[in-house]
Amino acid sequence: MRVLVTGADGFVGRHACNALRAAGDEVVEVHGPRGEGISSTALHFDIADEAKVKAAVSDVKPEAVLHLAGFSSVAKSHQNPARVFAVNTMGVVHLLTALRESAPKARVLVVGSGEVYGPVAEGTLATESHPHVPLSPYSASKSAAELAGEQFFRSYGMAVILARPFNHLGAGQDPTFVVPSFAAQIRAIALGTVDPVLRTGNLDAVRDFSHVKDVVDAYRLLLTQGEPGQAYNVCSGQGRTIRSLLEEMLHLSGVQASIELDPARLRPSDIPSLVGSAEKLRALGWSPKLSVADALRDVLGPRVGGAPSH
Repeated sequence: MRVLVTGADGFVGRHACNALRAAGDEVVEVHGPRGEGISSTALHFDIADEAKVKAAVSDVKPEAVLHLAGFSSVAKSHQNPARVFAVNTMGVVHLLTALRESAPKARVLVVGSGEVYGPVAEGTLATESHPHVPLSPYSASKSAAELAGEQFFRSYGMAVILARPFNHLGAGQDPTFVVPSFAAQIRAIALGTVDPVLRTGNLDAVRDFSHVKDVVDAYRLLLTQGEPGQAYNVCSGQGRTIRSLLEEMLHLSGVQASIELDPARLRPSDIPSLVGSAEKLRALGWSPKLSVADALRDVLGPRVGGAPSH
């Protein structure tokens, strides 16, 4: 199938395009406006630019769309809420409007976030029927984007499927995120270029982590077999503290370091525990093939953490 992938130059987008092509799909990549020079064959525009979104969809007329483009940082979303909503919410509205006009039969996977659930009692798994309690502009914008997707499904019969991924890890993630930040510090300590001190934010938060390669496999499954109008959690169902990940990374790397709390790395509002249920996704035949340890090795890199996963 011909798949338009927005956000194709991002962390998940690069892995997704590789997986789609490996499955035999024709992939048309959309990169951000500042991604020029990365790929001469990709389209380049801001997903918040309605006219450019319409022009691209009209030209490509995709059979399916994997919508990954978005403002992805929970922490940074507090600094510019207007931009977050322009990209994450209105970007979805622009995309669906364009598809309704030029490719109304396309299957569309709108990638949201498990962050929409907000705090979940420790020991409890958030299912797709769990209420939305967003605590950041990021999660609020993702929740609003889902409402738009549901409306286009109900009003116009468009094949919109919603994905709610929880935390995912792997090679190529931006170092502003917690695990790549740890990895960068560990590599620097291993090289001896900095003192053996790791600076961290809140290490007691419990999160649900998956390998990015398993996540993109779930996305293709949802594109082909997900039920329009439905939401699907993409997660492991297992909770891990951030501290446990850091300790495992230190073990994998063989690096010894002290840990110091950096107040600058704390969020204005944080969620103590957020773990999801993937039973609805598993019912379609998905199951993870890689472990969190595989993901951590990929993030650390072969010189520090061992052989990459496959």
